[in-house]
Amino acid sequence: MNKRVPGICLAMLAAVLAHAGPPVPRPAGIEVRDYPWQASAGEKSAALELRGNRKRGQEIYELCRSCHLPSAGGLPDGSIPQLAGQHSSVLIRQMADIRAGVRDNPTMYPFAAVLTDPQELADVAAYIEGLCIPVEHGRYEGSDADRQMATGKVLYEKECRGCHGASGEGFRDKGYPVIAGQHYQYLLRQMTEIRDGKRRNANPEMVRIISKYDNAQLLAISAYQSSLRMPGRMCKTMAPTRKKR
Repeated sequence: MNKRVPGICLAMLAAVLAHAGPPVPRPAGIEVRDYPWQASAGEKSAALELRGNRKRGQEIYELCRSCHLPSAGGLPDGSIPQLAGQHSSVLIRQMADIRAGVRDNPTMYPFAAVLTDPQELADVAAYIEGLCIPVEHGRYEGSDADRQMATGKVLYEKECRGCHGASGEGFRDKGYPVIAGQHYQYLLRQMTEIRDGKRRNANPEMVRIISKYDNAQLLAISAYQSSLRMPGRMCKTMAPTRKKR
C-alpha cells in the first residue's frame, strides 16, 4: 500500500477546502425516517435522469483518485471505500446526499461540494460505474474465517440476497448497491452505523432488517459479503508503471 496516500489526501483536501464552504449543518433532532430512502428532489432527481459522459467523468475523477486511487479501489483497511463498478444511481444518490447534508461525511463533503451541477454528478458516476471491480480488497482474515463465512452466508441468503443479489451485484434501477469487492471493514462499519441510526440516508427496509443483528452477526455477514465476486465484472488491477527517463 502506498503510505503517501493519506498525506496526499490531506494536501488535496486543503486545496479543495479553499473553494468549498463548510459542511451543511445537521439539523437538530433529525432521524433516519425524516429522509425517505427514495426521495429524489433537486439535483439528485435531475442527475438521475441525465446520461453521464464517461470522458468528462474521468477528468472530474482526478479530484477523487488521490484518495480512492486510480482504480477507484479505495483502501483495504476500509477507511476509504471501493467505488469501482458501483451503480451510477447509488453513486449519484450518495454524492447528492453528502452535498445536501443528508449523509454525514465531513471528509468527503469538500470534494463533493465543488461539483458544479447535476451533469457533473452524472458524469463522474458514469465513469466510476464503468471501471472493473478490483479483486484485491480487504477481506476478513481472522483465524475463525471459515466459521464466520459459513454463519454469514446463512444470514446473507436469508435476508440480504433479495436486495443485493446472489453475487453482491445489487440492483441499479432500485439504487441497491454493489457490495462485491467491497472491503470487509467498510461493510462492517456501515452496517453498524445503519443499525445504530447513524446513517441518516439509509434504506428504511435495511434499517428494519439490520436492527436485530448483534455485533457478532454483523461481523459474520460482513465477512461473507466481502468474499462475494461478480463474474465478468472483477479484475486484477495493475500498478501504474513508471516512465523511463
